[in-house]
Amino acid sequence: MSAPITALGSGPGSESGSTSGSVSGSVSVAGSAFASPTPLPGVVALDLTGRTALVTGAASGIGRACALRLAAAGARVRAVDRAAEGLETLAGEAGRLPGSVEPRLLDLTDLDAAEGAAAGADILVNNAGLQLVRPIEDFPPDVFHTVLTVMLEAPFRLIRGALPHMYAQGWGRIVNLSSVHGLRASAFKSAYVAAKHGLEGLSKTAALEGAPHGVTSNCVNPGYVRTPLVERQVADQAAAHGIPPERVLSEVMLKDSALKRLIEPEEVAEAVLYLCTPQASFITGTSLTLDGGWTAH
Repeated sequence: MSAPITALGSGPGSESGSTSGSVSGSVSVAGSAFASPTPLPGVVALDLTGRTALVTGAASGIGRACALRLAAAGARVRAVDRAAEGLETLAGEAGRLPGSVEPRLLDLTDLDAAEGAAAGADILVNNAGLQLVRPIEDFPPDVFHTVLTVMLEAPFRLIRGALPHMYAQGWGRIVNLSSVHGLRASAFKSAYVAAKHGLEGLSKTAALEGAPHGVTSNCVNPGYVRTPLVERQVADQAAAHGIPPERVLSEVMLKDSALKRLIEPEEVAEAVLYLCTPQASFITGTSLTLDGGWTAH
């Protein structure tokens, strides 16, 4: 990944103020001059000093990469997960970064605790997830319920807990880690696909309600990412499709991808960080697809 970009101009999260190289003033539209409320984009400001971010599923994979990238940009990161050892490792890795990482042990099936943990957050990254690959007729109902709880109901409660503070200050960023499976379905993943499709709708609703308050809400939709979650799927996918594990990556996971590789967690984290910048203030209610061309078909 490229090196961090040093922010220029105004402070963290500011939607106004000058940035080196930007042009302010008015924009002529059809012969009429409309005052530009902000300078035109210049250098992307990746400085989040003074901002508090909460990242769920932060002990590994995409969540870990997001927590470290936000801390590298100066944010105070509440790293939420139920894996104590992974959180401890993460905190050690973040020791020399400009921001900080505060480990918070939390099981997101405790919905009241999840909502409370989001209070005071300026940035919310809903990332935690789980996966089980089974035909619908064999899918355990209790697992379906757990997947929907962690991946849809918990994000709702976290957003609910974060919005009062965001609204009060007139600024906030909600980034929901969806998936290409929030846009497309795959066989044998009923719970995961249902949860991600629901998350897409929740994110858009939060965008519409948050717009008057300076709060954006977006989804980031990667294809298969090199994470423990994906690695654990290989055996299940092999059994579900009746093929050897060594053929799963090429014949199942990357079959519809134009780019025949897994995306790295750090690549996803860069997209998440961009959506938290001042220059992304007009991006809301949308889905940023990082799928290697999967949905281009």
